[in-house]
Amino acid sequence: MNSESWQVKLALLLVSSLTIMSMITISASLPDMTNAFSDIPNGKKLVKLVLSFPGLFIALSAILAGVIIDKYGRLKLLGLSLILYAVGGSSGYWLDNIYLILVGRALLGISVGISMTIVTTLIADYYQGQSRQKFAGLQIAVMSLGGIVFITLGGILADISWRVPFLLYLFSLVVLPFVYLFLKEPSNLPEIKSDNKLVKSPTIIWFVFINVMLMWILFFIIPVQIPFHLKSIGIEKNTLIGIAIASSTFFSAIGAISYSKIKNMFGFKQIFGIGYFLMALAFVCVSYGNSYTMVMIAMLLAGLGMGLMIPNANIWVMQLAPPEIRGREIGRLTTFWFMGQFLSPIILLPFLDSISHSQLFFVLACVLLGLSIFLFTFYFASRKTKKS
Repeated sequence: MNSESWQVKLALLLVSSLTIMSMITISASLPDMTNAFSDIPNGKKLVKLVLSFPGLFIALSAILAGVIIDKYGRLKLLGLSLILYAVGGSSGYWLDNIYLILVGRALLGISVGISMTIVTTLIADYYQGQSRQKFAGLQIAVMSLGGIVFITLGGILADISWRVPFLLYLFSLVVLPFVYLFLKEPSNLPEIKSDNKLVKSPTIIWFVFINVMLMWILFFIIPVQIPFHLKSIGIEKNTLIGIAIASSTFFSAIGAISYSKIKNMFGFKQIFGIGYFLMALAFVCVSYGNSYTMVMIAMLLAGLGMGLMIPNANIWVMQLAPPEIRGREIGRLTTFWFMGQFLSPIILLPFLDSISHSQLFFVLACVLLGLSIFLFTFYFASRKTKKS
């Protein structure tokens, strides 16, 4: 198999695109969905949980998937995960019970935990060095651009009914033939040995995992809360809400495409610092700008920041993880990624009981600025240590 062929790259990118659409395709449906289930106790909180609930099951399934693919190979589970994706993802269209919809979202999460771990591990298997760095950026860019398409469609379809956007999850069935036609099990994997249990990654890999979780806890407030913030400042069209959220993914694509060049100039810690600083500026724009224009500027800045940080985390883990346990470590990365998405509304939304949207975004901007300063300080301190 030629990993540089466009067919292989297309298959990898199509599977990757399913990840981002799994979480935020239905963002624009949330306000109308909240109204539909308003007569149920805690209906508003349950509907917001619909967006983040898959994250918990992605987190739980990814780490197990990583262990399994290290032992039995990469592709055995991928086809099954795409079928589960279609079944669980589209469940919101067919079901009337919010609790059963949450079960469907859990099934969706399990499928994404498996597919994302596999596709990221395959990228690490198929590519090395500069080509890996470029493809990791391309992967996030395509995920972001795919997100634009699905989020925008979700906004348009939500104006028909909040249920219709759930049908977009059937796209995984279109991806399935590409997987079986073009992807092959890597032939250069180390033989599984009993002493592989003794193989370990450098300790700093846990810094990357925790950083990724923090990154998503802070960023995921955008798809969860921006629809409600826009409604509060007078933006009623679900299409406009969908476009606003989609714009953050568009600019994350620009950031991701630029990642390889930026990585040649800066270290991993510096890029995280830059990303957090851009997100801090974005949250300030939301806090002080009560207009659609300021929200769009915020989406630009936040998207650029995330577009740099996501491939940065992926490449760093790929670099740190020994081939013998690559699947396990990428599974852990996926676990921390989506645990952050799941925890985000649980940690942050209770603050809205005592402070406004604007105040919450200002507090988060201060936290992001603090993280940026910490990472730059960490970078310069480590440089001094190495020199001494």
